[in-house]
Amino acid sequence: MRRYFKHIILILLLNTSYNYGQISPGKLSKAHSELEGMSNCMLCHDLGEKVSNAKCLDCHKDIQSLISEERGYHNSFDVKDKDCFKCHSEHHGLKFEMVRFDEENFNHKLTGYNLEGKHEVIDCRKCHVSDFIEDLDIKKREKTFLGLETKCLSCHDDYHQETLSSNDCASCHDIESFSPASNFEHSKTDYILNGQHEKVECKECHQLTTKDGKDFQEFNNIAFNDCKSCHEDAHNNQLQGKCSQCHTEESFSAFNGNQNFNHNTTNFKLKGSHKKIDCFSCHDKTSNPLLVFQNTKNVEENNCIECHTDKHEGKFGNECVKCHIESSFVSLKSMDFFNHNVTDYPLEGLHNQVDCKQCHDKRFTEAIDFSSCNSCHEDYHQNEFNVNNISPDCNSCHTLENGFDTSIFTFERHEETQFPLEGAHVATPCFACHISEEDDRWTFKNIGTTCVECHEDIHKDYIDKKYYPDNNCTTCHVNETWQSISFDHKTTNWPLEGKHLEADCRECHITNNESKDIFNQKFSNLETNCTSCHENKHGDQFEINGETECVRCHILESWVPEKFDHNTTAFPLEGKHAEIECNKCHIASISAIDTINTSFNYKIEKFQCIDCHQ
Repeated sequence: MRRYFKHIILILLLNTSYNYGQISPGKLSKAHSELEGMSNCMLCHDLGEKVSNAKCLDCHKDIQSLISEERGYHNSFDVKDKDCFKCHSEHHGLKFEMVRFDEENFNHKLTGYNLEGKHEVIDCRKCHVSDFIEDLDIKKREKTFLGLETKCLSCHDDYHQETLSSNDCASCHDIESFSPASNFEHSKTDYILNGQHEKVECKECHQLTTKDGKDFQEFNNIAFNDCKSCHEDAHNNQLQGKCSQCHTEESFSAFNGNQNFNHNTTNFKLKGSHKKIDCFSCHDKTSNPLLVFQNTKNVEENNCIECHTDKHEGKFGNECVKCHIESSFVSLKSMDFFNHNVTDYPLEGLHNQVDCKQCHDKRFTEAIDFSSCNSCHEDYHQNEFNVNNISPDCNSCHTLENGFDTSIFTFERHEETQFPLEGAHVATPCFACHISEEDDRWTFKNIGTTCVECHEDIHKDYIDKKYYPDNNCTTCHVNETWQSISFDHKTTNWPLEGKHLEADCRECHITNNESKDIFNQKFSNLETNCTSCHENKHGDQFEINGETECVRCHILESWVPEKFDHNTTAFPLEGKHAEIECNKCHIASISAIDTINTSFNYKIEKFQCIDCHQ
């Protein structure tokens, strides 16, 4: 029996092998060889369907990831909608190459990385090598085209060895060649090249050396604060300051020191005219950098005669700076040493601060007329104060101590003028009246004495001439303040009585807008009936011929209806009715339209007890 069992097993195995051979179209490629066998068919195939793209991408997750990120060749318009098996068919034998395409004519732009420059001519396998792949899983795959990054340093060595602030190689280099760095712009660095620096080869400043055993060129941390960082100091430190004060980048032999060199770094600070003269007016001109500017090295600032001729031949000593200043020998520095009191005109007040040449415009020995202020000073007032063609001296209003900006003209003296100061005019600063708006100058004559010549007449054409003759403001106002009003209302056809005597004029005659910048005035056209000013709380309840005459019930002292006699109505008050408040019967009501103003019903038409009492 055991012998027959062995034969049965052999027949089953042969049959299974025969059936699989009948179903499978051929051997799988080496990449998929581990999936051989009927038990694995459904890993790639759906029963009765073609090969599923989803099942391919379940295994090839790196391709799925690129498609999800919308990048790479498989996301291109040429491939994206194709079935996987259109390009990668199977069952063609163990040695069949599933990844095969025309590498010579392949459109690399479809990958998302367009080949340009040197990249166009290089062999594919120069770039698609495992050494340039970071993903360890992809790195193990033989002849794969996946896993490369587009960054330059993913394939190329960092020649700069991380010494530059940016890893963007394309900001300096192009794809044609790493050298020269055709995209690099020196103007974007901290050191812009000018003059001869533009012609110097890079390696003259950026030294070629080695770093960590590799060729290296220095581009970072190069000192450039001063020329001496790179160039030898031909003056051997005898001159202070930066080279650029005297030299330009065009040439060291081109001198540009005039007005540029900071002479304050020496023991001789330039002032006045010394700043304007050529350097070689004082210094010997020489081409020897060790001797230039050295001939006057020990000359002191105040030793003028070392360079200048003494015009006074020693009569006043060698201290030229006592009188002269460096702006000009003709201009004097100070005459403080000179005692002006020995002259006929001792200096007082602000005259002590005046430069001598402002008065002595010629020689100091020439006589000056000082009989009056006008001998030197122009009459600012343009003869306004002339009397019989004689102008009073300035000292009648001004002093030497405080100058022309201050006046000693007193209030008492103003009382002697045609316009004595009263009220608020006493507190008004002089310039408010005496500075002309037309030419912005002080003036004192013919500036007017009436109110409207200075102040705006806001009541013009509003008030009847009868009460406002000649636009004379004093008929109502006083000098103390515009707010104080002394108008006698009895002269009008509406004398003031009762509470009206306490009201401010503006309450009736002037109405402001919301911003209070503009107001309306009513004087001659102001109506006299109560409701033109006051709110009519009764509506039309007491109208006679369309008008409510308030004085029939109210008095001018208050709104209390003292004149009203309830016994004249259809309901004379008797008993308790005579004691209760009016609003107990005359109930307030609020309109649905006007919710702010309250009105009372005084026209009660029903007088039965039940109409009021419940």
